[in-house]
Amino acid sequence: MYNTNPNLTFNPTADPTPNPDLRNPLYGLTLGLAMALLVTATAFADEPFRPEPGKFPPLEKAHSYRGELVFVDHANRRGSLRVQGTGKFYRNDPHPFAMLPYGVIRYHGAPADLRDIPLGTVMHVRAFLPPDPKISAVPVLPVNNKEVDAGHYRGIGTAPAENHLLLLEDEPSHCLRQGLVWKLKAVELNNNEGKIIASRESKADGDSKASEEELTFDAATRIWRGRERITIADLIAEEAWPASGKKDLGGQPVLLGITWKPAPGDGLSGAFTRFHISDIWLDDTSIEHAAQLQTETHKVFIRGRWMPAWIDAVEYGKFGRATVTATLFGGMDFSLYADFEPGVGAQMNAAENTLKHTAGHYGPGHVASNGKILNVIKANGEIPLGSSGIQIRFETDLIIEGLRPTRIVRVRPESWPKMQVPREEYLFNVNHEDRFPTADIFPKY
Repeated sequence: MYNTNPNLTFNPTADPTPNPDLRNPLYGLTLGLAMALLVTATAFADEPFRPEPGKFPPLEKAHSYRGELVFVDHANRRGSLRVQGTGKFYRNDPHPFAMLPYGVIRYHGAPADLRDIPLGTVMHVRAFLPPDPKISAVPVLPVNNKEVDAGHYRGIGTAPAENHLLLLEDEPSHCLRQGLVWKLKAVELNNNEGKIIASRESKADGDSKASEEELTFDAATRIWRGRERITIADLIAEEAWPASGKKDLGGQPVLLGITWKPAPGDGLSGAFTRFHISDIWLDDTSIEHAAQLQTETHKVFIRGRWMPAWIDAVEYGKFGRATVTATLFGGMDFSLYADFEPGVGAQMNAAENTLKHTAGHYGPGHVASNGKILNVIKANGEIPLGSSGIQIRFETDLIIEGLRPTRIVRVRPESWPKMQVPREEYLFNVNHEDRFPTADIFPKY
C-alpha cells in the first residue's frame, strides 16, 4: 500500500532519491505548486506559446498530451509519438517531436535519456511551438494544428504544432509528480491474461469522480513488490488474484507502466484504443528501487556527455581571456550538481540545440575552453522547469566561438571522465544543417 507522505513525491527538477527536502530550491516544483500549475495549464491549453532564447518557458503555458513512443533518434533528442486524440488510437500517424535543449525526460520517476525508454511506452508531454522554426529538428506545422480533424477515424489533437517538449515523462513519473495513483477496482483473468478496471486518482484523498478505464495485461506484464519481480502466477498462487474469472480488488493503490499494443477484437469494444499494462508497482519500495536504478544509469550518461547549460553573459578580458556565466539545466540527480564547486577545474564546449557537441575530431575536450569555476550561485524562490536554479561563473584563458549569450554549451568538472563520444553525437562545426540525419527523415503523412 502507498502511504500519503508528500515527501515521497518525485518532481522533474529534484533529486529522485526518496524523501527529498522540498524546501531546497534545487528541487523545483513541490506537489502543491505542481497541482496549481496543472489547473492553470488548462486555462492556457488553447493558446500556442513560442519560447524565447535565454528564457525558460512557463509550464502553465505548455500544451499537454500523451502518446505511444514509436520512434527515437536519441542522438538528436527527437522522435515520434502516436498521440492520443479523439478518434481510433491505432489509426493515428506517428507525430514527430523534439526535446527543447533544457527539456526534461523522466522514466520510472527518475532522470532519463531517450535511449532509456522502450518503444511502445505511453508518455505524457508538455510542449510548445518551435522556438526558431528555421532550425527545427522536426517538421513545423500550422499553429492551430491541434484543432484539425485528421479524418479516417483519427479525430482531433493527433498532430499538435506544439512539438518541442519541455517535459516528457512515463506514467509512473507523471503520477509521482502529480501526487496520483491508480486504484485497481476489479480484475478478470483467463490463462494468465485479462483486463483490469482502474482509475487514476489523487493519492492523498481520492477522487470519487475519477473515470474508470479498462486496461489489458498478459503473462509478460511485470509486477514489482519490494525489490523483487513477481508474476501473475505468483498472485494467483497467493490467492490475491483468481486463476480465472473476476475478482473485486477494492481500489488497491498501485503505480502502472502503460503501453499500447494491437489487441484482438473488431474495435467496437474499444480494442483499437485500449491501453496495456507493462508494469505494476505494488508499493513505495518497488518504485523507489526502480528510480534508483534509472538514476544511476543517467548519472553515468551525463558524466560521459557533460552537463548541458546555456550562456547568460560573457565578460571579455585581454588576449582571449573571459569569464562566462552559465545556467545549468535541470532534471538531473542532485549529486551531479554537487560536483560543480568554486575552485574546481572545468572544461566548457559549445553545443547545438540538440545538445550535440560541436567541433573537434578527437572528442569534446579537444577544442573545449579550459579553465576554473570561480563561483556557484544558487537561486532562491521558484525555479522554472528546465532550470537547475544553479549558475556557475567560469574563467578561461581561451574563449571559443560558441560561448556567447543564449548559446547552448556542455560543461565538465575535472572530476568527471574525459571520454570520446560516438560520431553521431557531435558536429564538425556549429552549422545546424550538418545535423545527422536531417529533419527529412520524418515522413509527411
